[in-house]
Amino acid sequence: MSNRNRAPELAVPMEKERVSNYDPNKKNYIRQHDPEHVSRNRKQASKNSNFNGYDDEVIRGGKRARSKKPSAQQMMAPIKIETAYMAGDTITVRDLTEKIGKPAGEIIKKLFMLGNMATINSEIDFDTAQLVCSDFEITLERKQEQTAEAALVAEDFDDTEENLETRPPVVTIMGHVDHGKTSLLDYIRKSRVTAGEAGGITQHIGAYTVNVDGRQITFLDTPGHEAFTAMRARGTQATDIAVLVVAADDSVMPQTVESINHAKAAEVPIIVAINKMDKPDANPEKVKQDLTQYGLVCEDWGGETICVPVSAKTGEGVDDLLEMILLQADVLQLQANPNRLGRGVIIEAKLDKARGPLATVLLQNGTLHVGDSIIAGMASGRVRALINDKGDRVESAGPSMPVEIMGFDDVPSAGDEMIAVGDEHLSRQVADERREKLKASREATMAKMSMENLFSSIEAGKVTTLNLIIKADVQGSVEAVKQAMEKLSSDEVKIRVLHSAAGAITKDDVNLASAFNAIIIGFNIRPDASAREAAEKAKVDVRLYTVIYKAIEDMELAMKGMLEPEYREVLLGHAEVRNVFKITGAGIIAGCYVQDGKMQRNASVRLLRDSVVVFEGKLSSLRHLKDDVKEMAAGYECGMSLEGHNDIKEGDIVECYIMEEIPR
Repeated sequence: MSNRNRAPELAVPMEKERVSNYDPNKKNYIRQHDPEHVSRNRKQASKNSNFNGYDDEVIRGGKRARSKKPSAQQMMAPIKIETAYMAGDTITVRDLTEKIGKPAGEIIKKLFMLGNMATINSEIDFDTAQLVCSDFEITLERKQEQTAEAALVAEDFDDTEENLETRPPVVTIMGHVDHGKTSLLDYIRKSRVTAGEAGGITQHIGAYTVNVDGRQITFLDTPGHEAFTAMRARGTQATDIAVLVVAADDSVMPQTVESINHAKAAEVPIIVAINKMDKPDANPEKVKQDLTQYGLVCEDWGGETICVPVSAKTGEGVDDLLEMILLQADVLQLQANPNRLGRGVIIEAKLDKARGPLATVLLQNGTLHVGDSIIAGMASGRVRALINDKGDRVESAGPSMPVEIMGFDDVPSAGDEMIAVGDEHLSRQVADERREKLKASREATMAKMSMENLFSSIEAGKVTTLNLIIKADVQGSVEAVKQAMEKLSSDEVKIRVLHSAAGAITKDDVNLASAFNAIIIGFNIRPDASAREAAEKAKVDVRLYTVIYKAIEDMELAMKGMLEPEYREVLLGHAEVRNVFKITGAGIIAGCYVQDGKMQRNASVRLLRDSVVVFEGKLSSLRHLKDDVKEMAAGYECGMSLEGHNDIKEGDIVECYIMEEIPR
């Protein structure tokens, strides 16, 4: 019999008979539910080392669904941090979590326990951070991270004796305005520079070199004392020798004295050029005599100052002057190491429309090459071109050589130190760091010496010499004040008068005071407008007196630390007490009407009864209706309580005032 004619029940396989609700469309039904098949799957899965014990629900569609493996981070043992380091004075909670490896939530909880309601972005100080770390059994130490500036200093290397070579002297010519400085410079330049090289190109660079018997001298064509003191204020010393030009017919003039004081303050040797010897009324002996009053005694008078009679018009004595400059340079033993990265000082800088920022640099040490990475102040860059004082392009510049640099990304300031850096990235880092610290550094440099901070500076050991500039109406007063001040010198502090002269306080005096951290004392005179503005900007302490003993007394008090600030009372207003309330827990509250001015919380008050003061103290609370207020104006009613005083009666007057400090 064929299968087609068999009974239907015989056509169903025995396996399928055992399975109820069989659906032929579900191909994997038997594989999923057949007990033998499931047991085979389990045996196969047990061979796998990662098998963790499957149940029936794990095996779906005949495929093993593996359990998720733990990540490498989860399998690692937690790192135990025992010591952490903090660089600044404060740190954010976020940064602290990274340093000590603890969740921010736990740190915030610890801070909350310490009474500090902090968030993840809150800053906490070192002591607080140390307490938090100690709770986690972590030691927090302060360790300053190396800044880019420190890396720049570390990059510098010491110059040993065998590396040093003799370098040309750098000379600045100073003197009174009409005594022939420019004429002397012009004569030297024209006589010592060949005709083809001479011309306007030498002037614009602000410095030039001349040859004398095979040796070089570098002259700085500075505009005067301002540039000289600006460089000193930034701690740079560009000049080796100062040539003081004095006219033989005029002798010593006020600006001559200023030049002497500037050179002495900078501790630069002075050579005196007695100019205009071609004039019939020239009197060099009078010049020598006048100079003795300012501590300059000529060699032929038994002193140490070199005096050379010259004439910028005829050229008389100019060769002798140049020889004396070289002689003085030999005495100073000026040396530098040319086989290192260049260092120098910015003489002047400007922005050229075609060529960008240009800076005239006087190299002081090392050699600067085209392509070097450089930094000066907040300006950095790479040397694209070097132009010497003759206007020619050069590949390198050595010690005492003035060059114009093209390649800065910004215009540097005159007086900034220029440093060649081996790493371009470091020069950019330093520039960025300096920009960030600009505000802080400005405040630091502006913290000039004043009478108020003198004693604290002496106590801290910061002041050993107090520099003064004395100006008065007449020369007699100048000498009197100067002698009186110099007598105040003690073991703790020496008083040094940088400059003293008759006449108004000028901007030049302020520049000198700013450069050398000096106090200006004026007697019977006032500063002019430009000097006043400059003093405010540079935070220079200017003291004006009309009585000598008052100046002496102030200086003595400042040196002893007894210069107390003066205060004056500023009346704010009056209020009349109209009702008195007794409130449990708050004491006596006075219901008042403000008659004039205003009442201010935490200000000083007097309680007046029949114009007699019965209490002086503080206004502890001030309310309008139910609100606490800081102040209450005239015409309004308010409630107030006095700190530590409850004896208030209707009709009393409350007088409110503050104490204001008067700048001395």
